[in-house]
Amino acid sequence: MSTLDVMTPTPLREGRAPFGPYETWYRVAGDPNPSSPPLVVVHGGPGAAHNYTLAIAGLAERGRTVIHYDQVGCGHSTHLPERGADFWTVDLFLEELESLLGYLGVRDAYHLLGQSWGGMLASEHAVTRPEGLRSLVISNSPASMELWVREAVRLRSLMPAEQRDALDRHEREGTLDDPAYLAATQAFYDRHVCRVVPNPPEVLATHAAMNEDPTVYHTMNGPNEFYCVGTLRDWSIVDRAGLIDVATLLVNGRYDEATPATMQPFFDAIADVRWEVFEESSHMPFVEETERYLAVVEAFLADHD
Repeated sequence: MSTLDVMTPTPLREGRAPFGPYETWYRVAGDPNPSSPPLVVVHGGPGAAHNYTLAIAGLAERGRTVIHYDQVGCGHSTHLPERGADFWTVDLFLEELESLLGYLGVRDAYHLLGQSWGGMLASEHAVTRPEGLRSLVISNSPASMELWVREAVRLRSLMPAEQRDALDRHEREGTLDDPAYLAATQAFYDRHVCRVVPNPPEVLATHAAMNEDPTVYHTMNGPNEFYCVGTLRDWSIVDRAGLIDVATLLVNGRYDEATPATMQPFFDAIADVRWEVFEESSHMPFVEETERYLAVVEAFLADHD
């Protein structure tokens, strides 16, 4: 058992679900509760693996089964570093999620929480109006990458001049591994991604996993959180968000890279929606304000069991 596993409820079980010729790793925390459908947690990245979201498994201590999984291409699931951009698509990950729901036997009744890219994916799932979806939590996720990039530019403009110059210069010259660029990137992360510094073990574990195999992240997003040049750069659900017909909770942090402007289209379009802002958090309120996050999410889920 790793240090990370000790920090979260002991999983009821772990396993690997078949997904075509690949395998999707999953973990289930908590005992089954017929009156409370399970919560399925969809991690970000793309390619970030489940580790950094493990605090959400704390809901198992409140009587709800919590399912984490690693999307194919990262974590404990099948890695495919040889695959190109035509393989890594939104449809691939939607199919994987559908496959996992069926394999675990929860398709008839479940809640879905997607964080960052996971919220983008979860919203894509929700617009198909699956019958078993009880509610949706969109946590720290933009409604379009155009909004995400626009706000990233604005947040960068608020950084000290030396850091801004380092980012601009090295992106222009293509020297993204320069120490000055990496230091400025970390300064952005410390303010807008995770304000718990140094980062806790579960967050470091995700960073380590992404560094070991950055295929999915680099292909779909880009080299970092604010320089988005991957295949997702034109993604948007703004004109389809109104199709989401389940109760939806929006979550972001006061200092989040997922700024209010990036999430506003969800609030405007979804009929049954509420929005919770975490005043001491950035992109990971489940790490930065764990107890309040768990309380807010569980209260919302219980209202829609």
